[in-house]
Amino acid sequence: MDLGISGRRAAVAASSAGLGLASARALAADGVAVALCGRDRGRLDDAVASITDAGGSAVGLVADVSTAAGATDFVRQAHEALGGIDILVPNAGGPPAGTFETTPLDAYLPALELNLLSTVAMCTEAVPAMAERGWGRVVAITSISVRQPIPTLILSNTARAGVTGFLKTLALEVAGQGITVNSVQPGSHATERLRSMHGDLSDVAASTPVGEVGRPEDFGAVVAFLCSDQARFITGAAVPVDGGAYRALL
Repeated sequence: MDLGISGRRAAVAASSAGLGLASARALAADGVAVALCGRDRGRLDDAVASITDAGGSAVGLVADVSTAAGATDFVRQAHEALGGIDILVPNAGGPPAGTFETTPLDAYLPALELNLLSTVAMCTEAVPAMAERGWGRVVAITSISVRQPIPTLILSNTARAGVTGFLKTLALEVAGQGITVNSVQPGSHATERLRSMHGDLSDVAASTPVGEVGRPEDFGAVVAFLCSDQARFITGAAVPVDGGAYRALL
C-alpha cells in the first residue's frame, strides 16, 4: 500500500538499533528521507548503511536524547540535514529498573528527563514548523507499561505515563493544523535489549498470547502507517503493539 509519504522528511530518535531503527527503515522504505541519531558513531554508521544499501535515504547524527538539551540539538541537526522535518518519532531508552522501595527520590528527575522532557523538547522544536506548513506527524515510541505497569520498572512506568498525557494534550491542540500526534506502545519485541535481559526468548514468547515475541519490522510498519495519509483521522491515540499482552477491555 502506498502510504502517500514519499518525499517527506523524518527525524527518528534513538534509532541506531532496536525499534527506533525498525521505524526508520519502514519510513525509508516508503520514500521518506530519515535522520537517525545515536551516541555511538560506529553503530550509527551501520544503521545508516542498512537503509542506504536498501535504496533508502538516511543520514546519521551523533546525539544524546537522554536530556532535553540533547533532544533539542538532535531535532535542530535533523532540520538542517534534511531541510525540514515533516515527521517526528520521539524515542529513548528506558531508565534503570527498580521498585518504590529500592528507587531513591533523586532517580526520578533523570528518568523524567529521559522519557518525558526529551519528547517535550523534540516536539517544542519540531511542531511549530509543521503547523506553519499545515502538515505533520508525531509518533512517539513509549511502552505497554503505560496501560499495564510493569513490576520493577517504576521509573519507566511513571515517566512514560506522563509523556502519554503530554502527547494526548498536544494532539488536541494541534488537530486543526494538519498535525496528528499518536504514540505506539510496544510489548516484547526481538531486539538486542530484550535478548540482553532474557537471553533465550522462548519463555517470553510463551508468556505472550500470540505465542511469539514481536518482530521489529512489524512494529516499524505500524509507526509508518500512523505517519501515512490514510491515518489522517487518527490522532491522540495510544496504540498497543504487544501480541495481546495487555488484557484489559479499555
